[in-house]
Amino acid sequence: MWTARWTFVVVWFVFASAAALPVGNAEATDFGCTNVLGRASVAGPTRTVAWRAGIEARTAVFYRLPGKSIGPARWLAPTDAPWLLVVARPRVADDRCWLRLRLPWRPNGAAGWVNANNVVVEKTPWRVQVSRGRRTLTLLRGGASVRTLSVVVGKPSTPTPLGLFAIVWAIPWHPNDFLGSWVLELTGHSDVLQQFDGGDGTVGIHGRGGASLLDPLGSARSHGCIRLANDAIDWLVATVGVDRLPGTPVQIS
Repeated sequence: MWTARWTFVVVWFVFASAAALPVGNAEATDFGCTNVLGRASVAGPTRTVAWRAGIEARTAVFYRLPGKSIGPARWLAPTDAPWLLVVARPRVADDRCWLRLRLPWRPNGAAGWVNANNVVVEKTPWRVQVSRGRRTLTLLRGGASVRTLSVVVGKPSTPTPLGLFAIVWAIPWHPNDFLGSWVLELTGHSDVLQQFDGGDGTVGIHGRGGASLLDPLGSARSHGCIRLANDAIDWLVATVGVDRLPGTPVQIS
């Protein structure tokens, strides 16, 4: 399902990074991070504001704050994600400033610490809320609802996963294809399907076309993805901006 995304990796990353401020121009609440982040209240997402981190180069990821004897758990590159959601206040360890990010791989809710010197940070007022029960998607700006849209969510045997996720990629697609006009890949993965359609069970928000039109909006019939009408997802992308979507928090409840 996601194999075509690599065509867009370089294009979207360069485009998104051009609008970002260097980390040195941002602010932090942790006094020990002020030399890196400045003085703004960088923290985990709230209903009104969130911070996203742009991945500029391959960087080490630590599952707990690193010390001199702790090696990296994994490595993160721009090809893994152009922007990721900051999920906690910055911390100081081993004489460096660290940011905790929502990671794009399993398990759902995975988070890790990266060196703040290796990313750029940017504040965003945007937030997406998905209700499985009401089968709706609501876009918020600064905590205020902008618009609520009817969606298709996962069926009972393959439910849309619950939790706090973030958009990883915003990929233009084909309006008449099953995935519709846009695919917004999330950090979330199916809790049931370990693999699907050639991918690793990644969940996304996407449009509707072809056979997916057979499942009416407001129903629970997908394999876990969230489907919107093409004109609705076109509006969502245009409203937030394709370069500002990656790193946007998505709360699914």
